[in-house]
Amino acid sequence: MNNQALDRRLPAVMQPEQPKRRFSPGKAPIVPPGSVTGRSLVLVIAIMGFLACLTAGAVYMINQSANDWLRDVSSEVTVQVKPEGTQEDTEKKSQEIVKFLTGQNGVRNVSLLTLDQSAELVEPWLGQISAVKELPLPRLITVQVERDPAPDLATLKTVLTNKFPSAALDDHRGWQQQIRRVTGSLALGGVAVIILMAAATVAIIVSAARSAIASNREIVEVLNFVGAEERFIARQFERHFLKLGIRAGIVGALAAGAVFMFLPILTEYLSGAATHAEIRRLVGTGRLDALGYASLLIVVFAIAMICLLTSRYGVRRILNAQNQ
Repeated sequence: MNNQALDRRLPAVMQPEQPKRRFSPGKAPIVPPGSVTGRSLVLVIAIMGFLACLTAGAVYMINQSANDWLRDVSSEVTVQVKPEGTQEDTEKKSQEIVKFLTGQNGVRNVSLLTLDQSAELVEPWLGQISAVKELPLPRLITVQVERDPAPDLATLKTVLTNKFPSAALDDHRGWQQQIRRVTGSLALGGVAVIILMAAATVAIIVSAARSAIASNREIVEVLNFVGAEERFIARQFERHFLKLGIRAGIVGALAAGAVFMFLPILTEYLSGAATHAEIRRLVGTGRLDALGYASLLIVVFAIAMICLLTSRYGVRRILNAQNQ
């Protein structure tokens, strides 16, 4: 007779103590993850994050390109010299203006455009016509100015007009205002799109939280029966939705980052040389820098916070409504 059979014949008091199984609380989630975080919900929030990252990256890219435009425009002014008499007279007057501008404070470089360069500027409107050079085009002088210290353009404009009545100085203020206006409109549009996506994400999370509580109603009722507070129950859902938001946000940010990484190659492949050059003038190189990719991480953080706060207040509100 073996020891196990002998132990079964002994009274219960004399039975040897069996090793007890230790219970480790907190290792298994109270609410099953599969009931809260379905693949469809993760996919929907990831798509929202992807679109939000695309919008944020595009707004950042356009803003950087606009800043480059403003930097170039503000560092250069243009002087137009109206033709007077023959071309030789206009040329002589232009050279005198160049000498006058070169000696002014805050002026870094003065360059007189040739007739061929002036003709190239009007080719987009008039086309490549040989007779363009014969037209009485004004001579253009580009003046690069210092940023620090910047010259007094208003005074320079007045002195130049008094000394040379045929010359007109353009400081491109109108262009600067238009660039700022367009950039501000695009930024406001991007913010509006992101706000709409955030509102849609909030509605999706509230609906998912309601469905999760309904599918785990027995667990919630048992927790209420044993005296668990609503804060404790809500925290269980918060953890799940926070993990969901982080995971979905990272997926959306990685997808958006891949789009921005391959955007220049795709644009150059699908467009011709002229179209690609125009796109580069509009949005720059089409690539994000380190701060641009950091803005995508900010979107991921925002999505995670939206999931956390929405689940926190949404679940508590649902539990209060059920207990009343």
